[in-house]
Amino acid sequence: MKKIKDLITNFRKEHGNLYSIIMYIIMGGFTTVVNIVSFWLCNSVFGIDYVTSNTVSWIASVIFAYATNKRYVFESYTPTWKDRVREASSFFGFRFLTYLVDLAVMVILISGLGTNALLAKILTNVIVLVLNYVFSKWIIFKIRK
Repeated sequence: MKKIKDLITNFRKEHGNLYSIIMYIIMGGFTTVVNIVSFWLCNSVFGIDYVTSNTVSWIASVIFAYATNKRYVFESYTPTWKDRVREASSFFGFRFLTYLVDLAVMVILISGLGTNALLAKILTNVIVLVLNYVFSKWIIFKIRK
């Protein structure tokens, strides 16, 4: 186990940006699973409308994403409460913007084009994943000196 840890540490030191992208893809994949499964449960299993299901899945996935992105992807260090509040509010604020994009695309695909709700959710996740990475990498978890 120590050898694996050392390999990961060395890779992170030598390829910081690539490491960050790989970790974002992995954690983003888990976040996407949380998002899609919670949407599917709300919408298909419990029969909740797609807008409410989308909101519930957004809340679940954003909480999961904040914890995993902060710790495993961007390894963000926030020494003071002020820094933590700034980072968290920035994270949730930008995620809310991508939620609005997500919801708009869902409405267009489902109500406008008649797309299956689960398929629409999967398609919108691609757009949201890219936007969230850009916001996280260059704005929310940027390295502070």
